[in-house]
Amino acid sequence: MTCAWSLECSSCASTRSADGLPGVCDCGQPLLVRYPAPPSPEAKSVLRERPWTMWRYREWLPLGAEESPVTLGEGGTPLLPVARIAAKHGFRDLRVKEEGTNPTGSFKARGLAAAVTRAVAAGARRLVVPTAGNAGVALAAYGARAGVATRVYASAITPATILSQIRSFGADLVLVDGHIGDCGRAARAYAAEAGAVDVSTLREPYRIEGKKTLGLEIAEQLGWTLPDAIVYPTGGGTGLIGMWKAFEELAAAGWVLGPLPRMYSVQSTGCAPVVQAFAAGAERCTPWPEPRTVASGLCVPGPLGDRLMLRALRESGGGAVAVSDAQLSGASRDLQTLEGIDACPEGGATLAGLLELEARGAIRRDDQVVLFNTGAGWLYRS
Repeated sequence: MTCAWSLECSSCASTRSADGLPGVCDCGQPLLVRYPAPPSPEAKSVLRERPWTMWRYREWLPLGAEESPVTLGEGGTPLLPVARIAAKHGFRDLRVKEEGTNPTGSFKARGLAAAVTRAVAAGARRLVVPTAGNAGVALAAYGARAGVATRVYASAITPATILSQIRSFGADLVLVDGHIGDCGRAARAYAAEAGAVDVSTLREPYRIEGKKTLGLEIAEQLGWTLPDAIVYPTGGGTGLIGMWKAFEELAAAGWVLGPLPRMYSVQSTGCAPVVQAFAAGAERCTPWPEPRTVASGLCVPGPLGDRLMLRALRESGGGAVAVSDAQLSGASRDLQTLEGIDACPEGGATLAGLLELEARGAIRRDDQVVLFNTGAGWLYRS
């Protein structure tokens, strides 16, 4: 099919058709989807008739009018009030977007559903991804759903349960001695050799669009208003970038009014390139040497989307903070024992980050704040 949307480089602003199997711009930077016109505010009424999956927002997504996506029912995750934790720390309105309820146990389902949908529609028969864990599970599942072969490159220290899940969906799993950057190099070499489509973070334009639905859902779940602040665990940063894109598009379309949320990135003190670059006023990240953290999704030493993340943090009036493994692990346990949310380490990082940000005066206790649990904690337990 001929795509109704176009692609724009996030750096040099050059444009191109979305037809075929686009990767990055010729300048090496990520491409972003641009639509000819936004849905009108009146289009909200059709949402009442649609099931609670991310595809209820199909007019906001790269999908043809009569096209069926590759789907397992992803999205439509709850936005849970956490009254006990809010009371413990004195917050007025604190909520957790619980992404562990997605079909593959994490928010990665959103991005990979969109990426696989577009790649298969364009003729891809083989897909590859490097992973810190959850993206590999998602690609394996959605590849199986679409009937295409998948290969996943994962660090040898990835939690055993996650590796078992990748294998269970039939993916060709290759273990790498190193971090996700090493996995990425291996995946790109395989893509060049085997003709596989590389669906790595920001190396194709559609995972952002799937993650964008996080922001669309929050807006609808809050009655088409937006919170004061969002605290998000940041590795590759697709969710952060996608949400900021969603908020800007919603505001431009007149679907929401008022100020956009302040966006806050949380990383581990063992791998904090975005925090370091934000504090230094830099436009790009310096790759983090010897990254180490129990939160495998935060172990991304040199994210391709660094410019886009830093831009979103600064444009929103937000910031970035790093927490220790002890802090994020303790906060994860609090979410589990006080609220019954099976938080992954990255989810714990958002609560730990919130407490650091409040102590610094960046977030006020009377703010309405949304935290993210990006995946199910059971995936990290062997």
